[in-house]
Amino acid sequence: MKKIFKNNVWVMALILAVSSLAVSLTGCGGSGGNGGGFSVGGVSLGTSARYAILAKTGVANIPVSSITGDVGLSANSRTAFTGWAYTADTTDTYLTSTQVTGKLFAADNVGGSTIPDLTTAVNNMETAYTDAAGRIASSAATTNVGAGTLTSLTLAPGVYEWGTAVTIPTDLTLNGSATDVWIFKIAQTLDMAAAKNIILSGGALSKNIYWQVAGAVTIGANTHFEGNILGKTSITLGNKTTINGRLMAQTAVNLDANTVTIP
Repeated sequence: MKKIFKNNVWVMALILAVSSLAVSLTGCGGSGGNGGGFSVGGVSLGTSARYAILAKTGVANIPVSSITGDVGLSANSRTAFTGWAYTADTTDTYLTSTQVTGKLFAADNVGGSTIPDLTTAVNNMETAYTDAAGRIASSAATTNVGAGTLTSLTLAPGVYEWGTAVTIPTDLTLNGSATDVWIFKIAQTLDMAAAKNIILSGGALSKNIYWQVAGAVTIGANTHFEGNILGKTSITLGNKTTINGRLMAQTAVNLDANTVTIP
């Protein structure tokens, strides 16, 4: 009986070890493509999530742009909304523009709770930036991908990190499910070439994509972009560029006949 019991103990131990290894390997799997494949939690945007565009120093626009979602500006005043042809409501709580399906809010809107609401939203935007910047890269495979040049790649979900600038000279595909998350941490600038596309496949959603960029963001003309840009400095879109996502800049956002749709 003792021998049988000892044998059973060894068998159970072996089964547990194999099970643990299987779980570990499952966590390292991917949705295809380069790197990623780890379960990643999203970045909380707090109250800043209501804005398609949120900036601190200005939102400049060469008409005609089309924005679906609210536009916020704080701590600067409405004079830093350039190219919008806006009108204030009777209580001066918000502004409206034919280029915005939503409302514009500035730090000098004296009606309602606009001023404290904007202060909270900007604080939440900065907290989200810090959260994304503090994430740890999923693996060595998601660190310094392409030495900062992302040419014809398909990227699985995960946390990606570069200590350099990042350039996207071609179409870029993000492949994953509707619950997968991508966080891109970029220590310098982000540039995407003109007439290119970020393509979502496998059910991936733009609301689950976060671009944390320490330097300026410049997206070329006639390009399509996906995801929430958390910029430490400025975000500039080229002529007729479109984005499904949010433009959240700790300085200014510059538009040129663009289409921005909040996810």
